Amino acid sequence: MQIVDLTDDKEHIDQVAELLKDGFSDTGTVGWSTDEECLREVRDSLGEKKISRIALDKDNNIVGWAAGAPLYENTTWELEVLVVDREHKKQGIGSGLLGDFESEVKIRGGLNVFLGTDDENYRTSIGGDELYPDPLDKLRFIQNIGGHPFEFYKKRGYAIVGVLPDANGIGKPDIFMSKRLT
Repeated sequence: MQIVDLTDDKEHIDQVAELLKDGFSDTGTVGWSTDEECLREVRDSLGEKKISRIALDKDNNIVGWAAGAPLYENTTWELEVLVVDREHKKQGIGSGLLGDFESEVKIRGGLNVFLGTDDENYRTSIGGDELYPDPLDKLRFIQNIGGHPFEFYKKRGYAIVGVLPDANGIGKPDIFMSKRLT
């Protein structure tokens, strides 16, 4: 696997947009369900000061993508998206892209990576649950009941740092995670 910058090459942009659409088609993620939304997200990742990296297999096919942007005057970066082709999951591509993203953040002087990992289809014990009046109490006992990616990030050193109840509708929270890179 090789990881390189995504450029404004139309063919690559179209491939990444398709990867994004397919990769999140079963999660219920709002905002990446149409070709136009996915193309807009991919094009936006090429903006100034952003990181947009693709993983290529031995035949130069795009098998994964990670993108993000700086927050808090560059000290913290948001990983906006990480997606791996369905046929290439569980082969280290996601871990490779995440490690590469973290390295790129360090090169730019970043200290932390932040991400939100939505639970729009009830794959955690807090999905579909009433989190108010004390969301953090419910978060302390979170369980993965359906292959939610928060465990992928935890295994790579990320901590759950918060939750936004009902971020994507009633019972559909966004789980916030972060990692210090130094």
